[in-house]
Amino acid sequence: MTLKRKFKAGDFAILAEMEPPKGVDISIMTDSAIKVKGKVDALVVPEMSNAVMRMSALGGAMILQSKGIETVMQVNCRDRNRIALQADLLAAYGCGIRNVMAVIGEDPGYGDHHQARSVYDIDLVELLKAINTLSQGRDMAGIELVGAPDFLVGSTTNIGAKGKSSELEFEDLKKKADAGAYFFITPPLFHIASLSPFLKKAESLQIKIIPTVLLLKSLGMARYMSKNMEHIFIPDELIGRIQKAPDKVRECTLIAAETVRSLKKEGFSGVMLATIGWEHKLSEILEKV
Repeated sequence: MTLKRKFKAGDFAILAEMEPPKGVDISIMTDSAIKVKGKVDALVVPEMSNAVMRMSALGGAMILQSKGIETVMQVNCRDRNRIALQADLLAAYGCGIRNVMAVIGEDPGYGDHHQARSVYDIDLVELLKAINTLSQGRDMAGIELVGAPDFLVGSTTNIGAKGKSSELEFEDLKKKADAGAYFFITPPLFHIASLSPFLKKAESLQIKIIPTVLLLKSLGMARYMSKNMEHIFIPDELIGRIQKAPDKVRECTLIAAETVRSLKKEGFSGVMLATIGWEHKLSEILEKV
């Protein structure tokens, strides 16, 4: 069943992030992907996340699709103007990619090419509208296409994030939904109660909220994120649990699996598993789920 059909049927979907390589050796990416084939509904392929130069999301998604794995290709506003963005979207659909996720893209100052210049020819809502316009058979200049794509479109939301105005975030969510986004991936979630109140609002917009379940790699990582990442809330009890565990890595995989089960029980439409370079741990988490 495709991701689109799964969402439409109201079934719980499992997505997983799969970074393309920084280079041309695709073996680690494809090996990790094949291990979870049939266990995840689609692999989300980021477009140079954290502004670190690596193989493009289009290239990574095409490679994974060739292995028979459904993908969600990210497109961002940072690196390309409106002409190049539309060209990549048409190429993606022509190569069998049916799901896209529009994101802003982090500033190059966060990445490894500090002299790079951001493009930001169009903003995120404009990008979503552009994808919708393509699906109606025309480009942003109003010129008719020879064949139109029909993407399942997603984006991001900060709803439920610590320190964010829930009303302002919901208004932002509604703008993106009106522009054509159907599913929304949240920042890493460790406290389900902070997001649960938004489920009914999401249902009123007929959209899907997909929380990110982040695999913590260590006690130090949990402490650092809790202290320094203002939009992410990690309960002290969770940090204490990792601290007491004799095998902290195993405990972190258990926490990720338990979070997935809890989100399904709470009625969310799905999850996105993020392992930040530990894609080899995806199969272990999924087995525990």
